[in-house]
Amino acid sequence: MALLTREVDPDEAGLDPKALDRLDRHLARCVTEGRLPGYLVSVARGGRVAHLTTHGRRDVAAGLPVEADTLWRIYSMTKPVTSVAALLLVEEGRLSLDDPVARHLPGFARPRVHVSGSGDTLVTRPADGPMTVRHLMTHTAGLTFASYHAHPVDALYRDAGLDSAVLPGSDLAGTVDAYARLPLQFEPGTQWNYSVAANVLGRIVEVVSGQPLDTFFAERILGPLGMTDAGFQVSDRQADRLAELYGENEDGGIAPVAGLPLRGRPRLLSGSGGLVASAHDVHRFMEMLRRRGELDGVRLLSPATVDLMTSNRLPGGADLRAFGSRPAHDEPGNDGTGFGLGVSVVIDPARTRVPTVLGAYGWSGVATTTFWVDPRNDLTVQFMTQVRPRGSHTVYQDLKRLVNAAVGPV
Repeated sequence: MALLTREVDPDEAGLDPKALDRLDRHLARCVTEGRLPGYLVSVARGGRVAHLTTHGRRDVAAGLPVEADTLWRIYSMTKPVTSVAALLLVEEGRLSLDDPVARHLPGFARPRVHVSGSGDTLVTRPADGPMTVRHLMTHTAGLTFASYHAHPVDALYRDAGLDSAVLPGSDLAGTVDAYARLPLQFEPGTQWNYSVAANVLGRIVEVVSGQPLDTFFAERILGPLGMTDAGFQVSDRQADRLAELYGENEDGGIAPVAGLPLRGRPRLLSGSGGLVASAHDVHRFMEMLRRRGELDGVRLLSPATVDLMTSNRLPGGADLRAFGSRPAHDEPGNDGTGFGLGVSVVIDPARTRVPTVLGAYGWSGVATTTFWVDPRNDLTVQFMTQVRPRGSHTVYQDLKRLVNAAVGPV
């Protein structure tokens, strides 16, 4: 176990202590009002942690506080790790971004695309071209989530038992085979739709590497980066540090809900959302990206590969709203934000809903965890809690606004 600690005073890092105090007081009010159980927030500049706050409870009923070593289900923040895994194989020449997915997963050899109708009146056609690894990493593959309730293909996912994106009782291979049997929502490469694509990518990593995803992650990413607590399961030694998971009620309060079954190795190793990690682990991963592929003498990826990953890869430089599958992604929060290979990227700060800078990138998890890297200001930020909201949680906007207000010149 390694602990994240503050390494430098905010003033020395060019951060405004008063603005950071406003950030802490705002987040603390969310706890006092019962909207969050507790949280951890960290802000680092130039690789040195200048602000680190823990507040509230990791387990409200047990009265256990959030501490620097608390473990968090990071859910979709797993996706950038899966992208790094695939990019390692790309750099080794064992995988290409332009490989058809069917080269590694034959179930995708003859994809069909939705044309019209639903249920018994559903009409599909053969796809014009193959789904590629690049499509998976940019969420332009035509895959979807059952939870959207916005398209007939979403309903087919529910009918197939994929309500939570995984096939009950199945492993990753079986779940991905279930995806392959369903039609695509659109022609690959023509729209952006956040989806189960990272699970398909994780399965490709397994097939190409010849290793289970947890083994590949541990040997090639988590171990080399010193992410000592991160993984797909929680050991007996770690168990009492795991935060309780909460869900948001209709009145805005929270109550405990079931989370990932982390005790014992899971049957399904989800590249989309299976990891648990500490703040130290997330900091190490962010720092590797900030330093363009290297950390403490360990180089995972080349600078060029990290630049590729963290720049907008949507066709024509489009943002998520313009290229997004409607109505699921037609919302103001997607203005000015593009998508790289597993992370969102700010491409037009003037059009985003919150203050930000060109080129800032990161991603979030369904339990209201988030991270971002701001290359222009040499900044990395993370926020950890464990609340699954009923809709979009406003804490992200508040967090970015208040952190931005604290940032002075580099």
